[in-house]
Amino acid sequence: MPTPDTQHALRRRNLSRVLRAVAEAGTVSRAGVAARIGLTRAGVAPLVDELLRAGLLVEAGRAAPSGRGRPGSGLTVSDRGPAGIGAEIGVDHLAVCAVDLRGTVRARLATTAANRHSEPGPVLRRLSALLAEVTAAIAAEGLRPAGLTVAVPGLVARGSTTVVHAPNLGWRAADLAPGLTAALTPAPGTAAAHAAPVPLTVDNEANLGALAELHLGGADGCAPPSDFVHVSAETGIGAALVVDGQLLRGARGFAGELGHVPVYPDGRPCGCGGRGCLEQYAGERAVLRAGGLTPEQAAAAHPGPGARTALLARRAADGDAATIGALRAAGAALGIALAGAVNLLDPRAVVLGGALAGLAPWVLPSLERELALRTAVAPAPARPGGCLVTVSQLGADGPLLGAAYAALRTVLEDPVSTGTPAHSPQL
Repeated sequence: MPTPDTQHALRRRNLSRVLRAVAEAGTVSRAGVAARIGLTRAGVAPLVDELLRAGLLVEAGRAAPSGRGRPGSGLTVSDRGPAGIGAEIGVDHLAVCAVDLRGTVRARLATTAANRHSEPGPVLRRLSALLAEVTAAIAAEGLRPAGLTVAVPGLVARGSTTVVHAPNLGWRAADLAPGLTAALTPAPGTAAAHAAPVPLTVDNEANLGALAELHLGGADGCAPPSDFVHVSAETGIGAALVVDGQLLRGARGFAGELGHVPVYPDGRPCGCGGRGCLEQYAGERAVLRAGGLTPEQAAAAHPGPGARTALLARRAADGDAATIGALRAAGAALGIALAGAVNLLDPRAVVLGGALAGLAPWVLPSLERELALRTAVAPAPARPGGCLVTVSQLGADGPLLGAAYAALRTVLEDPVSTGTPAHSPQL
């Protein structure tokens, strides 16, 4: 006989399945939900009623029938209630966005910020100001934060809020939680003052970009695969490994440091202490240098978040030979580094995200050529349903959207305990 704990876990799982089914369908009848998740209509009915009472679902007129019979009463996810808050700390920018249960971005702010070698305190204060603006904007629309996830360009200790090392920011052993305490604490005397604290998560930007690709993406006409290597770049180069639909994090949470894989073992010295690392040949600074530009010149010519990538793309599109040559060399170095990962893991796809997505037309040919020369697996056309190298449609927004989605997962996984007003935390 099931124990109370088992029954509670089963109910929570079924509530999650119902909420996800409606979110994926857009508008669907109760019978349609039952068909989607494999329960009877009688079994679905009380779950739907509970989600309606919690304000997570709403009635939406008539829905198309799931089989024979008349159309049923439609259900859709509420556009009010919990929202996931994602934040991103980049070398030259800060960004915050809020995503509702429908997956719609309800508010987004980004600003240029010179974060390289800045102490964490001032950066987090500027980020907190953006958070305050975004949460005020969504509160006016009846939304409340369910969690906050922060994407950073560095190593994050597994299960913690501590950035162990972010070389392009100049941070070591930086715990972000204290600096965000004010933004996470409701003002005394407000309705939210007695609510539970907002869950705070900090993760590597490449991991969150991969999470966005897994749940929100699909590149070059391919369905999002469940096994892929996601490569992203800003100043540095990071990768995330997804195996059977799960991030492969490694024992300490540091998996995916592709930028420090040696591609030319006797090559240029790297800040990590090694030589010939990928970042020294395909990192943003290396590409700018090879194209005859300094980062400062690039930023001055094209200011704003993503300035350097935009300038490289513009110069390449205009036919600048030095820029095109630099991007081709970067693609070759990427191909060499990725060949080892492809041979070791046999992923369904390699996905280029972040800044690399905008540079794909010039990076891809040499990258694919090196992969073809160095991998033992069959080329993409021989793989059933496979696309070996794809370009993310999310582009540079991937880590920020992945952060917001990650913050919303607590509601999707346990809707009533975390999603109702009585339990939902506030920023």
